[in-house]
Amino acid sequence: MEFADKIRIPKLNGVTMRGPHISNTSTGTLVITGHHLIFSSRSEDVELWILNRNIDIVERKLNTITLKCKDFRIIVFDMPYIEQATSVAASIESLIMTDETDYLHHNMFSNKNNEYRSPFDVKSQCEQLVAGDSMWRISQVNKSYRVCSTYPELTVVPSNVDDTMLIASAKFRQNGRFPVLCYRHEKGSVLMRSSQPLVGSSSKRCKQDERVINSVLGPGKRGYIIDTRSVANATNAKARGGGFEMEAHYPQWRRVNSALERHNVLLDSLSKIVEACNDTTCTIERWLNKLNGSEWLSHVKDTLNAACLVAQCLNKERASVLVHGSESTDATLVLISLTQLILNPECRTIVGFESLIEREWLQAGHPFETRHKSGCYNAARSKTVHGKYTINFHAVFSFQQIFYHHSLIIHTVQILVHFMVIVRLIGKIIHVENQIYGRTLIKKLMKLLILYTYIQIM
Repeated sequence: MEFADKIRIPKLNGVTMRGPHISNTSTGTLVITGHHLIFSSRSEDVELWILNRNIDIVERKLNTITLKCKDFRIIVFDMPYIEQATSVAASIESLIMTDETDYLHHNMFSNKNNEYRSPFDVKSQCEQLVAGDSMWRISQVNKSYRVCSTYPELTVVPSNVDDTMLIASAKFRQNGRFPVLCYRHEKGSVLMRSSQPLVGSSSKRCKQDERVINSVLGPGKRGYIIDTRSVANATNAKARGGGFEMEAHYPQWRRVNSALERHNVLLDSLSKIVEACNDTTCTIERWLNKLNGSEWLSHVKDTLNAACLVAQCLNKERASVLVHGSESTDATLVLISLTQLILNPECRTIVGFESLIEREWLQAGHPFETRHKSGCYNAARSKTVHGKYTINFHAVFSFQQIFYHHSLIIHTVQILVHFMVIVRLIGKIIHVENQIYGRTLIKKLMKLLILYTYIQIM
């Protein structure tokens, strides 16, 4: 089928737009393109652009079409006739289910001559991270993505470790995600991330991997390995070829399990809380019951507690930290990002936050395509949403452009923005070490997070 054949009605007049997230009802023209759905009303000076990939599901009832988007918006279009609504709904469904990359919206700007260098490109990020510290160097071991397909071509690693050791370490880590530097704290401690070691049931070891990790610590220094899995899940992973670092081989490191739920559990929880927020007929008591039943705030609390634990290790104990889970493309990235938001004031600025998203999400190999192919409204979430995904260079580049210009991954960013408001308060009292991790402060932060999240979703 040709791409043009997917659009049965490219333009339709006399369409009325309304919805719970739209202040005033408008009547105008609906235009369907290969990458956007556009509604325009010149008489009422209203124009709305919706990225096709941002539409989660399409619901049709008679001559009414309801679009439920991945950024939680609900938009309703009333068509003049039922036949027109049927054709428009079929066109939109065909476009949002397209997997062929040639049909996706591409950035119109081309930088073939390298005349402009983004402040968030890999080289700039690495140079800023090293910042003249002789203990770290920028490695090109992943040139052409030959070692790890989900890492950028440039990574920051210990200077006393050569590329041969990094290659051996990558073979010992799931999907080749060897330990890399994420953040250097002002007190000398460092934050790193990797994937799980391939220990297996036979408790295999890799001396090169041990050298890479142990080289971070000086004589007499100790560090922490924060595992985002539960003890049971980490132990069960050994039967599948994975596992965790054996203390006998990493004597300077103490392993701590700070369990965070997997993405499929979080998506189910998010679906419940969004459903509760969209139910305008329920009473306050019923809404609070739905909120409690979603367990969303429990997941938020667990995530904040884990981030505070990592921040405490870096700031209070001045100990270096390595964070990983299984593949380390989901919970690990959340934990790494929140820790930097807590400790690094620069990350709480607009430019610093953009840099953080670029560095710890886009360049770090988060599988946006599979995680956001279906949103919280889509009841038919397939196994591809829950399965493993290895991102390549083209996928990273594609979603990098989408992030800057569109709202495909906006619900992921919104969650981090909610955390951003909270950690602004933490940043003001970060040096008061006896108070920052107190229960009273956590309770106050949670109350503010509940209120702020509710306002943003509504």
